[in-house]
Amino acid sequence: MEFDVIGDITGAQTIATGSGIRELGRLRKRYGRGRWRKRKGFAEIRLPSGEIVQAELHWYEATGIGKREMKIKTFI
Repeated sequence: MEFDVIGDITGAQTIATGSGIRELGRLRKRYGRGRWRKRKGFAEIRLPSGEIVQAELHWYEATGIGKREMKIKTFI
């Protein structure tokens, strides 16, 4: 699902790092080597319908590469 993050992501926490990430091999192959972390946080997002809602987001992040593959985990 496509969505836009409005404002800042709050309450960001690291869920997993390094070999604790199941998708580590695929991430390295697709985006390159880096210090990968799986993270979660909360933000307001705009859905394709134009509706604005609060949601818990999960994403992968690496220094020098940035946030990748952001997804909506739950609506709040």
